[in-house]
Parts: sequence; C-alpha cells; structure tokens
Amino acid sequence: MKKYELLATDGRARRGRFTTPHGVIETPVFMNVGTVAAIKGAVSTMDLHDIHTQVELSNTYHLHVRPGDDVIKKLGGLHKFMNWDKPILTDSGGFQVFSLAGLRKIKEEGVHFNSHIDGRKIFMGPEESMQIQSNLASTIAMAFDECPPHPATREYMQNSVDRTTRWLRRCKAEIERLNALPDTINKEQMLFGIDQGGTFEDIRINHAREIRELDLDGYAIGGLAVGETHEQMYHILDVTVPELPQDKPIYLMGVGTPQNILEAVERGVDFFDCVYPARNGRHGHAYTNHGKMNLQNKKYELDDRPIEVGCGCPACRHYSRAYIRHLLKAKEMLGLRLLVLHNLYFYNTMMEEIREAIETGTFSEYKKNKLARMEAGLDE
Repeated sequence: MKKYELLATDGRARRGRFTTPHGVIETPVFMNVGTVAAIKGAVSTMDLHDIHTQVELSNTYHLHVRPGDDVIKKLGGLHKFMNWDKPILTDSGGFQVFSLAGLRKIKEEGVHFNSHIDGRKIFMGPEESMQIQSNLASTIAMAFDECPPHPATREYMQNSVDRTTRWLRRCKAEIERLNALPDTINKEQMLFGIDQGGTFEDIRINHAREIRELDLDGYAIGGLAVGETHEQMYHILDVTVPELPQDKPIYLMGVGTPQNILEAVERGVDFFDCVYPARNGRHGHAYTNHGKMNLQNKKYELDDRPIEVGCGCPACRHYSRAYIRHLLKAKEMLGLRLLVLHNLYFYNTMMEEIREAIETGTFSEYKKNKLARMEAGLDE
C-alpha cells in the first residue's frame, strides 16, 4: 500500500493523503506545535479535536531534557502520555541544539552542548536523536541535521550539508535497527530527511538529488525562515521542490504566516508548522480573513461581535471581542487560551479550504481572494 497518495493537483499545488501508523493525514496540512507535549496557552489534546487538528508536533530536545524520553517510554510513549490518538511528528532536536546552545562543539559524531535548563553536558548525534524519538514513539521522526546560520559562507554551507547527508544515512540505519527491536513501542516509526543549503540554489538542488536516493517516508526543506527574504524563500522552493520525490510528502519547516503557506502550497509543499498562531494569540493578536487584529485595542471595548463573524471556533461560538479584550486587560489566562484556540482553528480550517480549492481546480482564485481580503483589512 502506498503511504502517500496524490489525489489531485492544481498547477503545482498538491492535494494528498498520507497514511501513517496513527491514522490518515489529509494534505496540505498545518501541524499544531506542542513543543513540550502541550500547546502553549493552556490548550489540551481534547481541545485539539474541537479545532480540527490533524497532527501535533513535539520537540525531541525539550522532552529529552524534561521529563526525559526514558520516562515517557516507561509511560507507554508520547501518544499515551499526552492522550492524543492522531499522528505526532517529533523534530530531531537539531534546531534547538543550534539555536539554544551557545556553547556547542560540532564534530563528525554529533554535537556536544550544555542543557539550557541546568547547564549539564549533553551529547546528541544522529543515533541519539533516533533513540530519543524511538522512546517517544512518535509517528514521524525527523532526521538529525545541522541547521546552518544565515548568512553562512558557501564553504561553511557545503561542509555543513555534506555532514547532514552523512548524518542522514546514520539516522536511517539507526531507525531501521530500532524499529526491529522487541521493546520498541512504535515499530513502524517513519523517517523524514531534511534538505539544507541556505539560499545557495545549487547546494539545495544537489542535496535534494542526493537525499531522494535514500527512499525515505517523506522529505523536509529546512533552514528557511531564518532571516532570508520571502522572495529568496519562494525562489528556493521553486528550484528545490521539483527535485524532491513527487510520490512523498514535502514539509516546509517552521513556516509560517497564512501568506507564506498559500505561496508554498502553490509551489507543491504539503506539510507546515509554525509557532505564530499560538505565539501571536498569547500576545493578544487574532488571525482573521480580514487580517490580523489586536484585541487589546480600545476600539473593541464595547464590541459585542465574535472575533470573526461566522467563525466556528470555541471562542467565536461563545464570546465577544469586548469580553476577550477584558480578559487580556485583566491578565486572565482564559483570554490567551481563547485566542490561541481561535488562531489554530483559523489555520486548520484554512488548510481545509486549501484542500477543497485544489480538489475543485480553483486554488489560484482562492489564493488571490484570500490574500486580497486579508490585505484589505475590512472588518465586516
């Protein structure tokens, strides 16, 4: 049975279905980020069902440091631990190692660094990352890669990408070994490899050609949204996506705004994740079809309409802008929770609209109208 089935295309936009050990993922999909096995903003896995979440994303590094992947394994794996019965993707810890760890030494075997919590020495390489992710028993494990800084010299980038490829081969060998062990919780854990290369077009293309030979379950494009312009990012997608296998899901890591997602879908991307909807919600901002709103604004003091008229999220079904503004001003956690729920629902339902538009061959029209409404900012 094929894991990834392409159901429809509209230009380069793809409408697919990805079958995993923990259920089917309809693509394009936005994964909801729960770094430490919880969505920030007091959102539970019960809530995730209500807001149409398909995939939850957790972080390997953070869960390794606390509570410990050994603890989660003893408790039956991440699905059981956080009470979530749909797919979970764990990122490899690579990004955190490079962003959080000020003191680190990158060597061929892996990376030596200090914990951001208590300073203790930690070593993580491809095998360790796979072992931690196997203990977590996530649906999809991400390969351990170096996330190079932006900007980086061509020489640094090429050396980094070459090492990432060697690490990917080690990840593949290790996950195959782990999946065959009798005490492994998820013996069908999937592995996605990551294309790197910054904004160097030829390095990106060559890396994609190299890693596609490994016949992995899916492929990600990493190292974008780290400081390059949107135009540079879209150009890299234009040249890289066609080089990745078209019969596997393609994941753009850490992206992005609704506008970024629409542009990337148009270029053939299937999977997305980003902290924006939750982070902006916690800062009092709501995503809507008429643009972003700051609910702390005085103009909402007497506004008894929902955040967005016609929205089916738990916040809009039950509460007014005025009430949510009051909660934010009073520093009540409920205000943040309602905004995070609304924002994630907005993203999740936007993906449903995208899937329908690709199916009906109207994606470019849908994209144009969606962007025009968001940019016009008319609050109906």
